[in-house]
Amino acid sequence: MKVHKFGGASVKDANGLRSVAKIMQSLGNESCCFVLSAMGKTTNALESVAEAHYKQTGDAAEILAQSKAFHEDVLAELFPAGHEVFNTINDLFVEVDWALEDAPRDDFGFEYDQIVAVGELLSTSILVAYLKDLGEEIEWLDARDLVKTDNSYRNARVDWELTEQAIKSKVKKGKKYLTQGFIGCTTENFTTTLGREGSDYTAAILAYVLDADEVNVWKDVPGMLNADPRFFTDTQKIENLSFREAIELAYYGAKVIHPKTIQPLQRKNIPLRVRSFVDMQEQGTLIAENLEQNPKVPFYIVKPNQTLVSISSRDFAFIVEDHLKEIFSVLSKYQISSNLMQNSAISFSICFDAKPMNFDKVIYELAQEFDVRFNEGLCLYTLRHYTEDSAKSLLEGKEVILEQKSRHTLQLLVK
Repeated sequence: MKVHKFGGASVKDANGLRSVAKIMQSLGNESCCFVLSAMGKTTNALESVAEAHYKQTGDAAEILAQSKAFHEDVLAELFPAGHEVFNTINDLFVEVDWALEDAPRDDFGFEYDQIVAVGELLSTSILVAYLKDLGEEIEWLDARDLVKTDNSYRNARVDWELTEQAIKSKVKKGKKYLTQGFIGCTTENFTTTLGREGSDYTAAILAYVLDADEVNVWKDVPGMLNADPRFFTDTQKIENLSFREAIELAYYGAKVIHPKTIQPLQRKNIPLRVRSFVDMQEQGTLIAENLEQNPKVPFYIVKPNQTLVSISSRDFAFIVEDHLKEIFSVLSKYQISSNLMQNSAISFSICFDAKPMNFDKVIYELAQEFDVRFNEGLCLYTLRHYTEDSAKSLLEGKEVILEQKSRHTLQLLVK
C-alpha cells in the first residue's frame, strides 16, 4: 500500500480537483490511501472566521459567506444542479454557522479547531463525489475516526495506541480510501488539528500504522528545492536526501515537509517522495534512510514576518535557570513556538512567527517580572551547509539584528 498526499495548491479550484482525480485514476487499482488538504486559501479564510468569532468583531459571518460562495462556484462547475453533494457541502457550512451562534470559549485553540477543520471535510467531500461520478471505487473516511489525539488544540499530540487500533479497523488492503489531512479527534469527540500544514503528518501517521511501501507528497514544484522559488531565482532540485537532513530542514522551516512528518517514517524506514502534480513524469525528490544529499548545495530557508521579543532582568541579575523556567512557562501556556533563541548574561531573546493570538497576554505576563521589548516585521534567514560566499551574498543590503552560527547552520534575523 502507498499513501499519497495532495496539498491545497493542487486543489485550488475546480480544474485542480479534475487534475488530482486524473492522477488518482492513473495509479490504477493499486491499494492506497489519499490524504487531501483544504482547497486553495480555504484554511486562511476559516482561520479569519475563527479569529473574528473569538474576538467578536462581527465579521465572521461575512468572511464565511465568501468561502461558501467559492465552494458553491466549484460545485456548479463540477456537478449538475440537484446533485446530492450540494446538500453535503451545505450541511458542513451549517455546522460552522451553529458554532458562530454560540459564545466563544476562552480557549481560542478550541474554537479554531472546530471551525478550521471543516476545510478538509469540504474538499474531500467534493473530490470523492466527483470520483464516484467518474466510476471510481473509493471510500471516504473521516480522519476524526482514524487519528486520535489529546486535547492540545491547534497542535494536538497523537495517541498512537488508539490511532493504530482505529486505522487498522477502518482501512483494509486492496482498497482505495480518501481522507482528510490536518485533523483528528479527542476521546470526548471534539475535533482537533495537528498543527498548521499538518496534512503531511497525517500521511505519515497512516503510512506508519499501515506499513506503507512509500509516501508520495504531491506539490507544485518538481521536487524538493534548495530554496523557495518565491524568494530566490536560482534554485536547484534535490534528487536524494536523508531522513536526518530532512528533519533538520523541516525544523528550520523548509516549506516542503511538515516538521513532524519524518519521524514516524524514519522509524519504519518508509521512503518519502516529493513529486510534482504538474508533471507526473518528474521523479521528484527521494527522502530515505542513509541517502547522500545530491547535489550537495546550500539550503536557503526564509521565514518572513517574524517578531523578536527581548527579555531582561530589571536588577541586572544574570538570566539563569529559574528565570528561564518562568519565561518558558509563559511561552508554553500560550503555545508560542520559537524559531530562534539567544541568551546573554542579563537578557534572553526569542523569535517567533508574526503576532500570535495571545501576544498581548504574553507580553503582559512577562512584564510582571522582566523588562520586555519587541520588534516586528523582521525576516529570518537560515542557511544550511552555508559557505562564505552564500552568506555574503545573502547579507547584501540587510541590517542584521541577531546572528547565530554553528558548523552547518547560519541563522540571520534581519530588517
